[in-house]
Amino acid sequence: MIQTCNLVTRCILQHTFSPHHLLPILLLLLRIWWGSCHPQCLDYKPPFEPRQPLAFCKEYSKFGCCDVEKDEEISGRFYTIMENFDHSGYAACGKYVRSILCQECSPYAAHLYDAEDANTPMRVLPGLCGDYCSDYWRQCRYTLGLLLEDVGNSQQFANLTATIEEDHRRFCEFLVLKDKEYCYPSVLTNAELNANLGLLNEDPEGCLELCLQEVANGLRNPVAMIHADDGTHRFFVAEQLGYVWVYLANGSRIDRPFLNLTKAVLTSPWAGDERGFLCIALHPRFTTVRKAYVYYSVSVKKEERIRISEFTVSVHDDNQLDHSSERTILEVVEPASNHNGGQLLFGHDGYLYIFIGDGGRAGDPFGKFGNSQNKSALLGKVLRVDVDFNDNGAPYSIPSDNPFLGEKEARPEVYAYGVRNMWRCSIDRGDPVTTEGRGRMFCGDVGQNKYEEIDLIVKGGNYGWRAKEGFSCYDRKLCQNSSLDDVLPIFAYPHKLGKSVTGGYIYRGCQMPNLNGLYIFGDFMSGRLMSLRENVITGEWQYNEICMGRDQTCRFPKLINSYYKYIISFAEDEAGELYFLATGVPSATARGGVIYKIVDPSRRAPPGKCSIKPSPVKIKGKLIHFHPKEGKNNAGEGNQVFKRSRGRGRGQGYKRVREGWRLRVGSVRLVSAEGLPDRGRVEIFIRGQWGTVCDDLFTIKSGNVVCRQLGFSNALAVMKRAVLGEADDSVKIFLDDVECEGGERSLLECKRSRVGKHNCSHAEDVGVICG
Repeated sequence: MIQTCNLVTRCILQHTFSPHHLLPILLLLLRIWWGSCHPQCLDYKPPFEPRQPLAFCKEYSKFGCCDVEKDEEISGRFYTIMENFDHSGYAACGKYVRSILCQECSPYAAHLYDAEDANTPMRVLPGLCGDYCSDYWRQCRYTLGLLLEDVGNSQQFANLTATIEEDHRRFCEFLVLKDKEYCYPSVLTNAELNANLGLLNEDPEGCLELCLQEVANGLRNPVAMIHADDGTHRFFVAEQLGYVWVYLANGSRIDRPFLNLTKAVLTSPWAGDERGFLCIALHPRFTTVRKAYVYYSVSVKKEERIRISEFTVSVHDDNQLDHSSERTILEVVEPASNHNGGQLLFGHDGYLYIFIGDGGRAGDPFGKFGNSQNKSALLGKVLRVDVDFNDNGAPYSIPSDNPFLGEKEARPEVYAYGVRNMWRCSIDRGDPVTTEGRGRMFCGDVGQNKYEEIDLIVKGGNYGWRAKEGFSCYDRKLCQNSSLDDVLPIFAYPHKLGKSVTGGYIYRGCQMPNLNGLYIFGDFMSGRLMSLRENVITGEWQYNEICMGRDQTCRFPKLINSYYKYIISFAEDEAGELYFLATGVPSATARGGVIYKIVDPSRRAPPGKCSIKPSPVKIKGKLIHFHPKEGKNNAGEGNQVFKRSRGRGRGQGYKRVREGWRLRVGSVRLVSAEGLPDRGRVEIFIRGQWGTVCDDLFTIKSGNVVCRQLGFSNALAVMKRAVLGEADDSVKIFLDDVECEGGERSLLECKRSRVGKHNCSHAEDVGVICG
């Protein structure tokens, strides 16, 4: 049911006005607040392809806003209305009634009903084009009352239409959408709108426009996010300091950490320090083999090391590890404090993969050819070990098919080599229908001076470092060695785009069909979000940058179009939806970390298809409920958010939004009982407090000053006698007899009585409706 009984409507229905007074208010209520048109449904979500074809509103079977159940509901409403007509009336008016009702299924339903902003009133009927409205008025204008009754308005409200059904001008003022290209039926034939309908939005430069949802905040350099794949849909977030936290499917966090290694972890508050707690992986059979594996920096007798440890889950609490159960799996001495690697993951083969950096400094200067090309060293490698059945013996065994198992002087753990500092790797789940791509391992390898790269990891592969950086030679002498036989990256980018790649994931979730098969990754230094899509015929990968949706694109509840610059890691949840972890201050002690969910605003899966029912989780302790800080809807308001601009180099493409602002004398606000931003009682900030304005002499020109100060173009109406709400006696009345010319910056610049001098009561508080 379309909700139309907002504050203004209640005022209409609760007072006895003549039709002469009601008509302007009725037109005001249904007036369109203009904005750019984009696909959006009346539930404030993107359109979709129904799981089954529609029988009634058939034109929207491929893409729109109705599933079969909604289509049947509209069909029932249509036939109820048409019971009022004989055969000739049915033939004449049925097409109009059907078309108007079916606009709820249009992919542009939100625009046609003026519902693109959840905080503004919705039209009761879709916006029509002028010519179509004229034809409708000439042939079937008396169906208007039936349509209004059908959408649930009171009889009194519907009877108001009698005042306009006889007047063509007023009738079409009521129904016409002024956007000639976006009204019905022109919206169906608008070639520009419909050319790429349902596909990923691209700006003129080919940048994919996506949106974000904030799901966690206040984290200290969140370096990893994983899930248990146990049906609970909880996820585990690791901070660089050494904490791991458990988040439930509803977004709340358990107050006691899953793991606390802060006393053992070697790190510092220095911005950019690469040491610390770097990764966590849960055993692939976590429900039965209740073990977790962690990767962190330690200092042993003043020697820096990488430590890989195993923990078991507490017998008393499924949401805590037994800290006394730590067992060291592997330690590797780090000759420098950088290039620590830091990835753990289990492949589909059940083995544990460990990604270790080349030892640090610049150019891998260790030995004749560097650590990375030396298979007798563990630095600069991808390792593969078997940690099953290790309770009563060695901490791990070597898989029988490891590629260098029989090679003299090669470490048997080595699976691939020639890597510099792989930061964030992932396993492809495979196409949900064909399983194509399943098991592929993607990694981002941080470059030296010129290039960052994305690699597909294969058994026995040599990834070229230090001979090569990306596709180009780094050590020219070593690069000319024909026996190198190195594996080239699937993609490399120069440092004008970014200087520290953060590997990502192939999207294989359910909620966003357009993203299936898209590899999404980023850059820590420049903050760029990027994507690759494979051409299955040529095997080449096509690059597209990802930018935040502009204008109306991200105007959906809970979505934002901004993020913190420093992209630390990527993640997927149990359902396969994608996230990234970022911070505004790259320090292990700064609570500037946020987790964002990636959202495609152009298309979603049909309702019900992706529903999940998380298994219950037994909680010991308290829950900390999540409250987003970065913005309301897509406003991007928050603490030091970075908004993307395009066409700029590294570090130049972000606009900083400061947290909050200092209120100035003369600032205004609208106070609405329903929390609506565009209407309410006018209050002004003076003497460090908010007070009201009396309606004496207050006109539409004064309303324009208020609305423009709040960012609207003009005032649609001035409401007197406290129609939009009366303040209580604790609020002072600051202004009276306000007379503005309309161009002033503040009510304080208008002709008025002295502040605080008035002869009013709060029953005369003025309100405005902005547009």
